[in-house]
Amino acid sequence: MEERQVEVAILGCGSAGLNTLSKVRPAGKNVVVIDGGELGTTCARVGCMPSKAAIQVAEDFHRREVYSRFGLEGGESLSLDTKEAMEYVRDLRDNFVDRVLSNSSDNFPEGLLIDEYAKFIEPNLLETTSGQRIRAERIVIATGSRPIIPDAWNEFRDDIITTDEFFELETLPSSAVVIGLGVIGLEIGQSMSRMGVDVTGIDMANTIGGLTDPEVNEQAVTIMGKGFPIWLGAAAELSRAEDGRIKVTAGDNSVVVDKVFASLGRTPNVESLDLAAAGVELNDRGIPVYNPNTMQVGDSPIYLAGDIDGDRPLLHEAGDEGKIAGYNAATGSNTAFKRKTPLNIVFSDPNIIQVGACFAELDPETTAVGSMMIAPVGRALIMANNRGLIRVYADKASGKMLGAEMITVRGEHLAHILAWSIQQELTVGDLLQMPFYHPVMEEALQAALYDLYSKVEKKNDTPITELRPL
Repeated sequence: MEERQVEVAILGCGSAGLNTLSKVRPAGKNVVVIDGGELGTTCARVGCMPSKAAIQVAEDFHRREVYSRFGLEGGESLSLDTKEAMEYVRDLRDNFVDRVLSNSSDNFPEGLLIDEYAKFIEPNLLETTSGQRIRAERIVIATGSRPIIPDAWNEFRDDIITTDEFFELETLPSSAVVIGLGVIGLEIGQSMSRMGVDVTGIDMANTIGGLTDPEVNEQAVTIMGKGFPIWLGAAAELSRAEDGRIKVTAGDNSVVVDKVFASLGRTPNVESLDLAAAGVELNDRGIPVYNPNTMQVGDSPIYLAGDIDGDRPLLHEAGDEGKIAGYNAATGSNTAFKRKTPLNIVFSDPNIIQVGACFAELDPETTAVGSMMIAPVGRALIMANNRGLIRVYADKASGKMLGAEMITVRGEHLAHILAWSIQQELTVGDLLQMPFYHPVMEEALQAALYDLYSKVEKKNDTPITELRPL
C-alpha cells in the first residue's frame, strides 16, 4: 500500500495541536494535521469562552438583588428572557470559533489537514479512516477529551446535559441537578441558578471547586450553598420518577428534576488510536506514560499534548504542552522545559482559586499560613460582595512563597499576581515591598501577606513598612 511520508504528524487540531503546529511549521518540517472532528477548539466551542458568556449574563441579572442597597429602584421588575440569553451566548461562541478558524485551519495550504481520524499501525505508521497510510518520523497525539457519562446512566441520556450540549439549548430547564461540583459544575450550576433554574448540586467528595484547604472549602460551601442546595459526601443515583422526569438520590437526599447536568470530569480520546500498535507503555488510565517536561512518550517517536494526558486540563497548559511537543517533534532534541506555576481559577462568584502548591501538598511542619477574611475589606464592601477567605502559604524558614487557595471577588487577578511571584521565587517580604493602591482587592492579599510574614523566620533586611534605601 502506498504511504505518504512526512516528518511530523499531529493528531488533533485543537488548542494543543495548533500550538504544536506553531513550532513545527516555522522549522520547515513536512507536516500533516489529522482531525475528523469539529474544528475550532474545545475552549472556543464548548469550554472557556461560551461558559464565561453565560456566567456574565447570570451575574449581571443576579446583581439586581443588591440594587435596593444603592438606592436603585425597579430591580425586582427586571426579567430574563433565557431564550434570548442563550442565543446571545451562542452568537458570542460562534464569533470565538470563527476567530480560531480564520487564524488557523481556514488558511491551511492544501494537504496540510486531513479531515479524518487515524489509528496506529506501527509506532511510526498511521492509517486514516479512509485507509490512507501516513508514515511519520515523529507523531504528536493531541486528540483531546470528552465529558464523562457513566454507562449506568445511558438509559437517561436524553435528559442528561454536558458542556457538549449545554450551549445548544434554546432555553433552560425549569429544574436541574448538577452532578460534580468541580470547575465546570460550579460555574454552570451557579449560572443556571441565577438565570432562574431550580438547581441542586451534588458531589461525592466533601470539597468543591478542587479546593484542598479545609478553611477555604468551608467558606466556599457556605457561600455557594446560599445560591442553591449542595449535597456532599454521597454518590448520585438516577432513576425514573412516576411523572417521567429524573429522580436523583444522594445519601438521604433525593429530588425530581427535568434535567441532569453531568460534570464528572473528562476522559481522553484514545480508544480509536489503537495504542497497542504504537508499542508504548500505558498507565492505569490507559494513557501513554510520558515526560511532562519533554512531552515524549518513553523513548519513542511519540509525544502527547493537551487534555489527552489529563494532568493539567487547561487552555494555557495545553498551549504550553503543544509548544513543547512541537519543538521536540520538529528538532528531535527532546529538550526538557520547566513548567509554569500551576494556576487554577473557578469563575464562580466569588472566584475560587488555587495557585502554586495547594494546601494538601504542603508539609504543615515547614509551612507558614497567612489568612485574611474578605468580610471587612473596603473594596469588597463597596461592591456588596464581601464574602470569602484568602489563605497564602510560604516556606517557614526562608519566607519563599509556595502557594495559595482562596474564595474572593476578583480573585482571578490576585491569582495572577501570586502565580507570577511564586514563579519568580519571591519571598513574602519581597511582595510586601511592592506598591498596593487603595482601595483595591489587592489590599486583602496584602493583609494576608502581613499575617503570613509574621509567621516566617527569615525577615527582610529593610523593614517592610519602609521604602528600600537607595
